[in-house]
Amino acid sequence: MVVKKHTKQEIVQKKENSIKKVTELCDQYKKIVIVSAENVNAKQLTEIRAAIRKHGVLIFGKKSLIRFALKQLVQKSPKLEPVLHMLKGNIGLIFTNADVKMLKDIIVSNKVAAAAKQGQHAPCDVTVPKGNTGMEPTKTSMFQVLNITTKITKGTVEVVNDAVILKSGDKVGANEAALLKALKILPFFYGVEVQAVYDDGCIYGVDVLDTSVEDYTKWFQEGIANIASISLETGYMTEPAMPHVMMNGFKDILNVCVAAEYETEVSKDVLAFLKDPSKFAAPKKEEKKEEKKVEKKEEKKEEKEEEEDIGFGGLF
Repeated sequence: MVVKKHTKQEIVQKKENSIKKVTELCDQYKKIVIVSAENVNAKQLTEIRAAIRKHGVLIFGKKSLIRFALKQLVQKSPKLEPVLHMLKGNIGLIFTNADVKMLKDIIVSNKVAAAAKQGQHAPCDVTVPKGNTGMEPTKTSMFQVLNITTKITKGTVEVVNDAVILKSGDKVGANEAALLKALKILPFFYGVEVQAVYDDGCIYGVDVLDTSVEDYTKWFQEGIANIASISLETGYMTEPAMPHVMMNGFKDILNVCVAAEYETEVSKDVLAFLKDPSKFAAPKKEEKKEEKKVEKKEEKKEEKEEEEDIGFGGLF
């Protein structure tokens, strides 16, 4: 197989085309989603490109070319500088004008299950579930090394209890990798991960995309409550504090009227209650039951009298 070598002029032209493409995309789109792609193969990247084609363009090339293009753009538009500082590691850029939360959901859905490889750091806890493994008794040593309790059932190895062999952040060892491979367990899911979002001059983290309308409503209400509390404490009037001031004033007037036994439209019910609380007491349940029993007895008597009159045909 003969590998075609590119001339120096072709290489320069290719770089110029890449820089031109980045420049055009920055002019065309207002949003840039910065993504990372650790342990993601070329096939998976192709599938993700196809999934977001209607919503944006994914660039995953040489960072040096992208950085060079952005440096030139920063001179004309300084607000792009934060994107330039984030080009570290295995980073890609998605240029889009679509809703970024929707785009993130598409990206997250394109994750692929992968085996645990020795030397990797586990992104999540890994558990070997209890139950029959179908493995021969000679493989018991693979479980014993990892302190997993087993028993032999019908000539096969059975795991007695669920066993956590890796915790998030742990380094995958040779024993863990071999056992998971033998059990055909694919514990990890890899895909493109959203790191940050640039939106027409502003840059924010991925946690903003996970914030719901309910969260914003809750924070807004807490802020209003804090403003009202500060206003009441300092005596500086604000709109959120007005309902509380009005209510406190109403309570003060009512207290004065009650203390002076001065009857007004507001205080008359309170004064009446203080004079005779029994008038405002709710009827007891027992009394209600007795009243109902009396009513039922009277109804039965009336029914019997009517039956007697009807039975003699009104002769007597």
